[in-house]
Amino acid sequence: MKETRIDWIMFAIAVGLAVFGTMMVYSASAMIAHRETAGATQFTYFYKQAGFTFAGILLMLGVSQIDYRRYNNPYVIGTALLMTLVLLIAVFGFPEINGARRWIRVGSFSLQPSEMAKIALPLFLAYFLTRNKDSVGELKATLLPCLACLGVIGGLVFFEPDLGTTIVLCAIFASVYFAAGARLTHVFSVVAALMAVGAAALYFAPWRLKRLAAFVDPCDPENAAGAGYQVCQSLYAIGSGGIVGEGFAKGQQKLFYLPYPHSDFIFSVVGEELGLIGTLGVVLLFGLLLWRGARAAMNAPDRFGMLLAIGIITGITVQALFNMSVVISILPAKGIPLPFISYGGSSVLVTLCAVGILLSITKFSGTPEPESGSAGKPRTRSKTGLR
Repeated sequence: MKETRIDWIMFAIAVGLAVFGTMMVYSASAMIAHRETAGATQFTYFYKQAGFTFAGILLMLGVSQIDYRRYNNPYVIGTALLMTLVLLIAVFGFPEINGARRWIRVGSFSLQPSEMAKIALPLFLAYFLTRNKDSVGELKATLLPCLACLGVIGGLVFFEPDLGTTIVLCAIFASVYFAAGARLTHVFSVVAALMAVGAAALYFAPWRLKRLAAFVDPCDPENAAGAGYQVCQSLYAIGSGGIVGEGFAKGQQKLFYLPYPHSDFIFSVVGEELGLIGTLGVVLLFGLLLWRGARAAMNAPDRFGMLLAIGIITGITVQALFNMSVVISILPAKGIPLPFISYGGSSVLVTLCAVGILLSITKFSGTPEPESGSAGKPRTRSKTGLR
């Protein structure tokens, strides 16, 4: 396959979102950083996020130069899965933070392994469903092994507990498995089973039931001081922003009213300070990223590249929609960062790395896949896809 230029539009969108996120982290965290640590400055979180963003951009460029076909290897896939599983298990040996074990902390360094799962899972699915493309519709040959992988990875994430990331992993699985040519009966059965698991997760977790009840009317006096507090303050922030917002760094809800304004609820700060124009701008950029990611998948020269691109772009966009929907009270509250924008080194680095893989796929867009053992003879395209 002949290399072409990478998709610089996708690159510019990713960099733009990450840099914008760094500025919003400063605005949202300045007073919090000043209050948390004696002698700390208002730039504490900003400096960290700027460092993560700079490193992430370099990582994205580096990954984009690696031929994505190198990942279509059992040793690479096995290593990625093993590392992810070991780290997901390791988090249970560390103390809880805000009622959850999601981070591995060593001194000032912290790592959130569930972020790595968003790359490891689509890598495995793309590899396995490419290797077994002739038996995708078979229950034992493909569906059960794929479900087993999702069950192990998703189960470990679920019990951290992190229901939001688990939902994102399920969305990745559904999109890749459907794109691989799965039977609709299998897809509907899996969706129904996942919905049943989700219902059980709500039923056996009282705090989730409280959040669901508060979702109906978060600003009710009884909910506003309890389970609905975060969403209620978020709605106050977005509502006060109006069309053009109150101005950068001039928001009020982030001043110890809105919990986690620099992480899970940073979109609320965008709404308050930049208004409807700012929030629509963020939505538009994610929409453009989805378009470029879908384009990369459609023009991928082989099945592995197509499925991998679908899994990666699905993970990013579903997570973004999930976060924004929680912030504006379309979905019940659940802690999950906004890709590129929320504070967090693991999230920024992994997301930019994922975009780097997409950029690598775009370098070969539109070029035919050589047949195995055919001395480089190109495959032909039919109306139904690659042959």
